[in-house]
Amino acid sequence: MSVQETRIALRNAGRINPESIDDYINAGGFEALARAKQTERDRLIEDVENASKLRGRGGAGFNTGFKWSGARSSEGKEKYIVCNCDEGEPGTFKDRYIIENDPFTVIEGILIAAYAVEASDAIIYVRGEYEKPIGLLRGAIAQAEERGLTGNVNLRVYAGAGSYVCGEETALLSSIEGGRAEPRLKPPFPTDKGAFGKPTVVNNVETFSNVPMIVLNGTDWFSNIGNPDYPGTKIFSVSGDVKKAGCYELATDATLADVILELAGGATDGHTIKAIQLGGSSCGYIRGNDIDISVAFDSLRKAGKSLGSGAVLVLDETRDMVLQIQQILHFFAHESCGKCTPCREGLYQACKRIDRFVEGTASRDDLDMLLALSDLMASDCFCPLGQGALTAFSSAFELFPEDFEQRMVK
Repeated sequence: MSVQETRIALRNAGRINPESIDDYINAGGFEALARAKQTERDRLIEDVENASKLRGRGGAGFNTGFKWSGARSSEGKEKYIVCNCDEGEPGTFKDRYIIENDPFTVIEGILIAAYAVEASDAIIYVRGEYEKPIGLLRGAIAQAEERGLTGNVNLRVYAGAGSYVCGEETALLSSIEGGRAEPRLKPPFPTDKGAFGKPTVVNNVETFSNVPMIVLNGTDWFSNIGNPDYPGTKIFSVSGDVKKAGCYELATDATLADVILELAGGATDGHTIKAIQLGGSSCGYIRGNDIDISVAFDSLRKAGKSLGSGAVLVLDETRDMVLQIQQILHFFAHESCGKCTPCREGLYQACKRIDRFVEGTASRDDLDMLLALSDLMASDCFCPLGQGALTAFSSAFELFPEDFEQRMVK
């Protein structure tokens, strides 16, 4: 195999006992926290923001240090750090994998961020179904507190109710506050008015897991790995019709072929790859013969694709795209918070229409309605859930129209 993983966030996976703080310390753990606390706060933020150019690994690709800088400069002494481990995107399991192998690296990254912005409260928001990660994090926090490593930071785990929309940061904050998980209008942004009305930094598990190594090895080391505009590594959650499903961490100058063919072993024996859904259920498809493309965030966006959370769903030639879309639309209809009419009513109508395709009773009017809803929801829905809910449909129809046409009444 010519392609090898480059592990930063997953550097300790399989090498330490995730329940032992001594194992983490013996592997160099918390050295970065000690070094960070010897660095002037504004300099530390500058290093993360401009020198390392670390960008969010949760899906939006936003500059991490810019968030830190915004919270640091906000008025008010009480500030929050929030780690997003809602991970409700179907096919995404990288954050769970990080925590189950090394919860301490996430905690260390959070504590460095808390020092940088002078936050005294930190919350790790974990979806309630993740019982094992919740237990590991709480155990790791208790061990860190016993060693005096958390300092004056009140670090705790919040178990969410398993709502997909909580992947959106303002809906997540509403959930933390005890309210209904609905997205908020921005501005104000969380860095000005976030959790409980206080300046708040919200970053993803994978993002925080990169921070200790950036502090330890230096910004030049990190910025020279992978694509210069989106440096470092990215973890891909590969599932579907492949030989070796799992999590793989690669430098960001890799290609999708490196992920699927080299590391995941390609399609299962006797089959060929029909399509790949990259980024999650709210993202589009790529043809199986069109995977020699860069996985860097901006490169994909220029090509009209999305890196998203790093989910890679591989589908072989036996898969019917209509059935795939039916699953996705019903999932989004179930997960819609109902706040805005285009999402709430649009998904209801979309499910009715796609069900007719599955039944073999669809007409041209049903197809036209789905195409119209795809355009309307992308522009008029309040948050990314609704905006991306029909992206998979429009992409599947564009690439594989025959799957839909053969189910329509002639």
